[in-house]
Amino acid sequence: MKFAFPVHVLSRASAFVRSPRSLFVAMAGVATFVASAGAGATAADPVLGLWRSKDRGGTIELHRCGGAICGRILDGASLRANPDLRDVHNGNRSLRARAVKGLRVFDGFTGGPRQWKGGSLYDPESGWGTKSGSLTLKDANTLEVKGCVAFICQSEIMLRIR
Repeated sequence: MKFAFPVHVLSRASAFVRSPRSLFVAMAGVATFVASAGAGATAADPVLGLWRSKDRGGTIELHRCGGAICGRILDGASLRANPDLRDVHNGNRSLRARAVKGLRVFDGFTGGPRQWKGGSLYDPESGWGTKSGSLTLKDANTLEVKGCVAFICQSEIMLRIR
């Protein structure tokens, strides 16, 4: 899983634990990793809906979580191979038994209508997360996801599924 960002995420975890770039690549993989579950975009929240990583094919559902935008994993190659996949690489041992399917991997993005900032990203394949990220709607069907660790940032393009 090479992150350009939010999925071969769950198949090459060790490659991502080695550097901030790897983390971001992993995050892209997460995004790519996620898939189908409804919720189309609305005029008020054009970013809501299902998005697939251009490079990895994973899909994520972006949805409202209170006053913010969040995203959860719905499907991906690793989940199709193991539907009961767990968050075994999480740095917090108490969270390692939670299911990857449905896991919130984008959290707390605010702003709009074209850019959302201040959110965090998480990669279950490596167990790493970013504290700083952004989502930028390039056009109605193209989303740039960007994650940063310290001052090192990476981004990935996601395409709207619905």
